[in-house]
Amino acid sequence: MDRPLTIAVTGLNAIDSPGPGVAVIRALREGLPAPLRIIGLSYEALEPGIYLHDIVDRSYQIPYPSAGAEVLRARLAYIHDREQIDLVIPNFDAELPNFIRISEMLRAMGIASFLPTPEQFEARDKINLNTFCRAHGFDVPDDRVIHRADELVSCGEAFGYPLVVKGRYYEATVAYTLEQAQKAFYALSGKWGLPIIVQQFIKGTEINIAVLGDGKGDALSVVPMRKLYITDKGKAWAGVTLEDDDLVAAGRKFAKASKWRSGCELEIMRTDDGKLFIMEINPRFPAWIYLTAAAGQNQPAALARLALGITVTPFGPYQSGKVFIRYAWDHIIDISEFQRMSGFGEG
Repeated sequence: MDRPLTIAVTGLNAIDSPGPGVAVIRALREGLPAPLRIIGLSYEALEPGIYLHDIVDRSYQIPYPSAGAEVLRARLAYIHDREQIDLVIPNFDAELPNFIRISEMLRAMGIASFLPTPEQFEARDKINLNTFCRAHGFDVPDDRVIHRADELVSCGEAFGYPLVVKGRYYEATVAYTLEQAQKAFYALSGKWGLPIIVQQFIKGTEINIAVLGDGKGDALSVVPMRKLYITDKGKAWAGVTLEDDDLVAAGRKFAKASKWRSGCELEIMRTDDGKLFIMEINPRFPAWIYLTAAAGQNQPAALARLALGITVTPFGPYQSGKVFIRYAWDHIIDISEFQRMSGFGEG
């Protein structure tokens, strides 16, 4: 290629509940040969990744997922005409259905991707997770999918308290009373829409597993991480890689059962008796994905190679005991940069 490899990446928000984009870009820059050009795709003009110019070369706003797949396709065609994108890596749950729908159209333009199939995406959805897990022999909490707040009464009777109230795409609240559950229902449905998922509370140790599946049933990389510090939104602000054959086996079992094609994250609760309950399966890289690169299994760089048709063999052992600690700092820009982004959608 006589020009830099150009990769477009979403998820540039780096707030207290960060998107994976900045971590994905760090891993790409570390794991792929130069020259490499990164195009940031943002939804808000104040997403910090836009203004980190040693990370992102140029940024464009794209329409919210609610605008639909065709509007997204048209916007990406506009950006591609100016930037000659080779590969796109979306990093938000809510945007993935649109990217999946237009993936073949993008490929016809020359934009590669490595995304799950619609069937894979739906099978691990929160509303279908219980069915998928039971069909494939995974332990999973009991749950109910509800559309009305008055259904919480029967959920409390069935599961007892505390119970977990989950939004359609993001966020979860542990409710210890019916009143708390009702408050969570209205807050989450107002933010993410219906339905709401109510899940049995499982007490244990929170563990997350980053998995890269090849789409044929093999996991090319499995890296488990235990949260060391958790924010009030339940996000890991520090974590450590674990050496644990059971966790690695769980990641490989999921890749085989689903034939997962892309990166994903298994949210696991390990009980005191050693059972591994799958709480959620996120269909994209987690915000802590740079830890996989630091541990010797650079999942974003491997995904980029897969998308570009380059053969990727399974990684060797990863390094346990690698710790990430997230931090915040004040990044200073000129108001003119923000005005260009907010006014013209380009920066």
